[in-house]
This record gives sequence, structure tokens and C-alpha cells, in this order.
Amino acid sequence: MTEMTETGGDADPQILAADAPAEEGGVEPAPPPEPVPAATAKPAEPAKKKEEESWVETVKTVAYALLIALVIRTFLFQPFNIPSGSMENTLLIGDYLFVEKYAYGYSRYSFPFGLMPFSGRIFGSDPERGDVIVFKLPSDPSTDYIKRVIGLPGDRIQMINDRLYINDKIVPQKRIADYVENIDGFQHHVVRYREFLPGGRAHDVLDRDPNGPADNTDVYIVPPGHYFMMGDNRDNSDDSRAGVGYVPAENLVGKAEFIFFSTNGSARFWEFWKWPWTVRYERLFTVID
Repeated sequence: MTEMTETGGDADPQILAADAPAEEGGVEPAPPPEPVPAATAKPAEPAKKKEEESWVETVKTVAYALLIALVIRTFLFQPFNIPSGSMENTLLIGDYLFVEKYAYGYSRYSFPFGLMPFSGRIFGSDPERGDVIVFKLPSDPSTDYIKRVIGLPGDRIQMINDRLYINDKIVPQKRIADYVENIDGFQHHVVRYREFLPGGRAHDVLDRDPNGPADNTDVYIVPPGHYFMMGDNRDNSDDSRAGVGYVPAENLVGKAEFIFFSTNGSARFWEFWKWPWTVRYERLFTVID
């Protein structure tokens, strides 16, 4: 709305004052007002500066996201995928799982590349027999393995005629339905047992080769601060019976908790266009026993 200013019924007083002759002893006419300088317009912010600020914000966002991911990966949960069949049928090739990093406390191997300069574990707690654990291979700490804890410090472990003995006592087992796998389009049946560890934990084990090379061993006495690991696929597992040896507590990375994704091995996690035909839907979000 435009505001209107009234001048009254006479002529503009400013004009009258300028045109009328000054009387003697009168008042000098007021000088005309000085022009008000126009407001100086603020120059527009350069486009280059705006672009730089945009890049800075993007970098900050990415840095924050990476920092959060690093904290979660280091202290809470870390994802892993299964590349071999040593833990069949509990874990299959193509399974993606989360490992609980805080289950047994933290060691230098809890951190990326094992860079933290300390030894032992902090906030540590002991694994239970039967836990499925990711650990660093003692002979090559850059390599991650996943196996089941069978022997605790001080235990005597031995395989005799396909059967597991812990502290000179045979571990009970029960024959269950065969494990069926597809090899080159053909079904293959593998003998499967339900094994009951001391303490009540139970899990499935496969017996591919009765009286195979690892089915009769010497007695293994687990040293203090170490653990004896075995794969559930007993005849197809490189574990503490050979190759791996005893695993120091410092090498434990975390406890395998649940499978969050699984494919049949013919597609990777990021190949989403293959998911409808390759995802094992029945394995998604299953807890690892």
C-alpha cells in the first residue's frame, strides 16, 4: 500500500520560502536539503566461495559417517562373510554375519589392522565352550578364521575313531537327517550328527569321511590363555587339529551372533539385481548356535 502525505490547502511552504523576497530583519530561507546518497548495494557472494563451502560440508558429512562406522565396527559389530565350507551346515558359503566385538573385551586385533599398541585384552571375558568365534590366525594375524570353541584352557582334546573326547570323556552325539547339498546339479548326502558338548550346548557336525586323517589324533592339552577351535564340517576344516594350532585369547575378534544376509554363492552382497534368484531367504536374520 502506498502511503499518502497531506500538504494542506496552501502552496508548498518550502517553495514559498524560496521565492518570497526576504524582508529586512527577516529570516534567511533554509538551504535546500542535501541529496541523500543512494545505499550502496552489497556485492553478490562469489559463486566460487559458495561452491567451496558446499564441498566443505560434503567432506564433513562423509567424515562423520566414516567415523561413526569406524566406531561401530571397532567397538560394537563387524560384518563378515563366509568364503569356505569348514563350518557347514551351521554356516554356508555366501552367508553374511555380524560379529559382536564386545563379547570378550578388546585387544589390539579389535582395531583395524591391529594398530593399537597394547597387548592382552581389556574389559575381557572368557568364551564359553560351543561359541562360534572369529579370530586372527596365530601364524598370520592378517587372516580371519571362524570356528567353534571346543577346548578351554587346561582341557584335554582328542579324536578317536571319528568321535570327540574332552577330558578323556566321549562327547555324546545323535544321528539326525543327512545334510543334503548340491554339487554340479546333483544332490549329495552327508552324514550328520547332533553333538552335545559338556555344559549342555548342542550343534550339528558333518562326517564326510569316516576315519579320515583328522579322525584319530594325539591328545591336545590346551595351554593357559589359549583355546582349541574346530570346524563343524569335521573332515573339511583347517583348525586346531592341524594348521591353526592353539588360539591365544588376544587373537579373538568377537562372537558370531546372527546371519543378516545370505546368497547361494553365485552373487555378492552388492549384486542386488541377482538377489531374487540367489538369496537364501530362509537364512536371513537367523541366530548362530
